[in-house]
Amino acid sequence: MYEYITGKVAEATPTYAVIEAAGVGYFINISLKTYSDIEHSAEARLYVHFIVREDQQTLYGFSQKIERELFRQLISVSGVGGNTARMILSTYSPRELQNIIATENAVLLKNVKGLGLKTAQKIIVELAGKMLGLAGEFTEQLPAATKGSEIFDEAMAALAMLGFQKSQSEKVLTAIFKESPAIGVEDAIRTALKRL
Repeated sequence: MYEYITGKVAEATPTYAVIEAAGVGYFINISLKTYSDIEHSAEARLYVHFIVREDQQTLYGFSQKIERELFRQLISVSGVGGNTARMILSTYSPRELQNIIATENAVLLKNVKGLGLKTAQKIIVELAGKMLGLAGEFTEQLPAATKGSEIFDEAMAALAMLGFQKSQSEKVLTAIFKESPAIGVEDAIRTALKRL
């Protein structure tokens, strides 16, 4: 129904963004990759996927078409909903996800919160052939340099929004920042998601 929404970034968090277009604020669920692409932008264009159910209507948005295409491929697999697909795309970049599916690494894929080994194997079996047609260009943006405490707090807030316990998140993030003091918020969250 909608191809993309372009407008002012009224709010951006690691899990959702509010894009104001023509006086309407659209609440759009986003991945960490998209968040890192738009977090410091005044305006953004998000390629959207609209899901309508009996009890709710949900918009998912992506800064790149390739990420939206991967999202659509993931939700086409029985048992993978929008939030699970977004969690997968928040844990792994599009390139990493393509590599995981191409190499049939179900063990690595099941590291995503809420994803069991059977579902991970099902994703790989159903999407292995489709990944060949998705040889798009990926641009990895480096996160902006900010104070460690700001990044730590942002990462903590993101993990809390994703449903992780504060004590666990704090322990994992502390270890991550000790290993890589200059790590960006997106990479910190992605690393934490793999360890939690």
